[in-house]
Amino acid sequence: MNTSQEPQINVLSDFPVDLRALIDEIPLGIVVLDTNRRILLLNRAIEALTGFSQGEASGIPCHHILRGKICIKRCPALHMQEDSEPLCMESDLINRDQQLIPVRINLAYLKGPDGKKVGFLETVEDMRPLRELDAKTSQAYSFAHLIGRSPQMEKIFQILPFLAQSDSSVLITGETGTGKDMVAEGIHQASSRAKGPFVKINCGALPETLLESELFGHQKGAFTGAVENKPGRFRLAHNGTLYLTEIGDLPLSLQIKLLTFFDDQIVNPLGSTKGFQVNVKVIAATHRNLEQMVQEGHFREDLLFRLNVVRIHLPPLRERQGDTRLLLDYFLNSLTSRFGKNIKGFSKDALGTLKNYQYPGNVRELKNIIEYAVNVCQEEQIQLPHLPTYLAETRLWIKDTGTVKAKVLPSVQSDLDEQKSLETEQTWAAMERKIIMDALVKTGGQRSKTAALLGWGRSKLWRKMKQYGINK
Repeated sequence: MNTSQEPQINVLSDFPVDLRALIDEIPLGIVVLDTNRRILLLNRAIEALTGFSQGEASGIPCHHILRGKICIKRCPALHMQEDSEPLCMESDLINRDQQLIPVRINLAYLKGPDGKKVGFLETVEDMRPLRELDAKTSQAYSFAHLIGRSPQMEKIFQILPFLAQSDSSVLITGETGTGKDMVAEGIHQASSRAKGPFVKINCGALPETLLESELFGHQKGAFTGAVENKPGRFRLAHNGTLYLTEIGDLPLSLQIKLLTFFDDQIVNPLGSTKGFQVNVKVIAATHRNLEQMVQEGHFREDLLFRLNVVRIHLPPLRERQGDTRLLLDYFLNSLTSRFGKNIKGFSKDALGTLKNYQYPGNVRELKNIIEYAVNVCQEEQIQLPHLPTYLAETRLWIKDTGTVKAKVLPSVQSDLDEQKSLETEQTWAAMERKIIMDALVKTGGQRSKTAALLGWGRSKLWRKMKQYGINK
């Protein structure tokens, strides 16, 4: 490289732009290499990180300047093909002062107008500030947005940071509303893939034909309506994490294709004769009993083995001793701040009802209840009338079978004498319908005000009303 003449860009404006001055303004280490991995250009950030100047490094092989463990053991540039996706990895480097610095490196090809490779673009991020921040913000009773201090949750909080550092697949199980999505996203954020994408797809939300295209992508013309190429969620999650929620709803045909991906890490889009290798950590979640589904022939046993490398089971809220009160206070504080309310706490009766309730919808139901109460409360304390009416009318308990039942309290016995039984099945759907009905009554049937009262958008309220037949 001729260092006497600074490189310029001539296509951004009517006047040439100094490339070195441009990349010097980027607060991320940038290195431009030729096809032999010799340094052509450094920016100011990488000079500060390594201690080597542009003049000293120009023409020198990259591994003599960055001096990281991946340079010596497994330089990723040696294994990249011209059609390879950019790579992201964590490593370290030894600077001029012999300091070992943790870094995150991204490596991509530079291509000429003819599509042929002409070099490499490498970015280097100093990870020390993030490591220090993680150490300061770690809390004894939380991981990501998951909160608890029960023995069951403490064990989970202890193991999750270690799981985040592994690329092994993770299977998260637990009832609806226990926080599986938060655990998945927390694992991603605590991992070396945090700068990469976190891509989520619900395996039960789409029909089989569309789900296959969403997961693996398709080529233009692969089927009617495929008017352009689509990369699919696996390729979108390259260098990051793919979260497959409701994996128990994945059709058997796609289970086979997913199993094939675990074998070779290659994605084969619909209608394409060419596969794409991707670097993805897979996290799956379900509320179903996959072992029972295997016995019934609805889930492949070999796929279960692949997913079940690391398994995390989230206990239901009713089994987390002491966590109910912690969560009540947490959601009350966050929601009063969000809605600008001046609510100091709960009355004795309201708190007693909330603590004794069994929450079949788990943490999600608890949050919805508090959000409803905060919306309707105009006093300094949440009182019993501010809670959804089904809480005042029933108390729930869990039988050995795990079925949630509702038994009528004596205070409302006289209103239900005509019923044949004092026990009725109580589901979250019925509870949510009741919450919507209560809100509609309070707003006189005005949907805009009802949506605001529930903290929902109008489209969500309309969808829920249609689901429960309220709009009829």
